[in-house]
Amino acid sequence: MRVCLMIEGQEGVSWEQWVALARAAEDANLDGLFRSDHYRSIQRGEPAGALDAWATLAGLAAVTDRIRLGTMVTPVTFRRAQVLAKMVVTVDHISGGRVELGLGAGWYEAEHEAYGFAFPPLRERMDELDRQLAEIVRHWDDAPEVQPKPVQRPHPPIIIGGTAKPRTVRAAVAHADEYNTVWPTVEEARERKRALDDAARGAGREPLRFSMMTGCVVGNDAAELEERLAAYQALTGKETPAISGTVDQVVGQLREYEAAGVERVMLQHMAHEDVAMVTVLGEVAAQLG
Repeated sequence: MRVCLMIEGQEGVSWEQWVALARAAEDANLDGLFRSDHYRSIQRGEPAGALDAWATLAGLAAVTDRIRLGTMVTPVTFRRAQVLAKMVVTVDHISGGRVELGLGAGWYEAEHEAYGFAFPPLRERMDELDRQLAEIVRHWDDAPEVQPKPVQRPHPPIIIGGTAKPRTVRAAVAHADEYNTVWPTVEEARERKRALDDAARGAGREPLRFSMMTGCVVGNDAAELEERLAAYQALTGKETPAISGTVDQVVGQLREYEAAGVERVMLQHMAHEDVAMVTVLGEVAAQLG
């Protein structure tokens, strides 16, 4: 199982903190750094907010060498498909072929209202997801008048997220390389993986890579863990995230998901000021190998 760092960029992450987190992720030999694509805070409230996701990733691409970089996920309501396709290609070139595009229908109505984005009904947003996926792939793979093409061939990996409901599974099987499911139990992960594999088989294609995003707090020992859990509760109002414990405990929990078919995990780190936890995640990743 590959381990990635997931940061909620809308919670007031500064540029200096982004650089520190990205460099820590590289030093810890994590597989990648993913960030949300929101503009308005969800947990911390005002005045926390977000630097733009794709502008941030372009900057991080220039100051890192190895880690994968991507969104989890970009809403189709923020940008025209043609502009987003060009943004991703730009980061792909800056990074030397390390970018991934997570794309979704969008859900956070409050930020759409605050920034003046249209927020149509879910069915229309899902239709737009299908349309943008097709248009982005056309720009990358075909359309000879659209240049330059991505560094990664045939194109940067596309990730669709969800809970394995038919509409997102259908979109993923049609266009994506990976399906990312959110906050599942082990049994839910197993069931969602089965539904995704069945759909891929029915469409005559190989199974997609299956990943998950979930919250995580980890410490080197019980005292460090307790301190981090207290910070997590203060930020979120929740006692514990789905994955928590010392390094060995977290490895054991993730092994259960690996047995259920999860190939990659994006571990959500809510207390982004705590760069030291990224190093501990590196110890988890080293054991998972």
